Amino acid sequence: MRFRPLTIIPLLVSSICIVVLLQLGRQDARYLVPALVVVGVTLLPAFLARRRIRRVLKSGDVHGVLSAWQSSMDRVPHRETMAPLMIATAYASHGWLDASRKALAHAVKGPAWEAAREQRLFVEVLLCTFEGEAELAEGKASELEKLPLPPSMFLRRRVGELRVGVGALVRAFAHKSDVSDERRLTRAAEVSPLVHWAMQYGAAIVAIDHGKRDRARTLIASAPAWPAESAFAQFHSELMNKLD
Repeated sequence: MRFRPLTIIPLLVSSICIVVLLQLGRQDARYLVPALVVVGVTLLPAFLARRRIRRVLKSGDVHGVLSAWQSSMDRVPHRETMAPLMIATAYASHGWLDASRKALAHAVKGPAWEAAREQRLFVEVLLCTFEGEAELAEGKASELEKLPLPPSMFLRRRVGELRVGVGALVRAFAHKSDVSDERRLTRAAEVSPLVHWAMQYGAAIVAIDHGKRDRARTLIASAPAWPAESAFAQFHSELMNKLD
């Protein structure tokens, strides 16, 4: 991706202003108010945008997610490979199994194909899990867990927790969970709001299997009305029948 220095100039200028004003504020309290205003003006839009996208990701509206991602998909390097993979990820995370597989089939197996192995495995684990292919899902989850972690400590933690959550999801749908898997699923949903509802249904299964029916009800109480295209519609109906 090409580096565009002009895009960071406003951020640099704002950061310098904040530092200068905060230093002045230590000497004279009158500068604290303008410093706080600058901090708010600089950080608030990014905070609101992040909160808005998290709300979309957790809404259960796959078309809303794809719409929010459209500009990113238009700009992503190796778009012929990565855009279909992004679409497949969104659909798989919302239980749209056929749509996800069709998107995967459109991904060009070019230079980015092997580099995107983690994302491909992630999608395949979700699809196999939701299609009831437990043994295949376990094998792919094991492959995913063995991949190298990114060097960044921040990304390392997030990717690690998501992988752990995916393993817990596979065990939940195979009814092989342990009592700690609900926490692993919840943590994965916090790290990646895109899989919020996948992890919620996994956690509900864990709760039912361990005799916590009230907890299971709470986990799926606010679920959206899933369309027929989503496997989550069937999962929700089956879980509610067990809880009645």
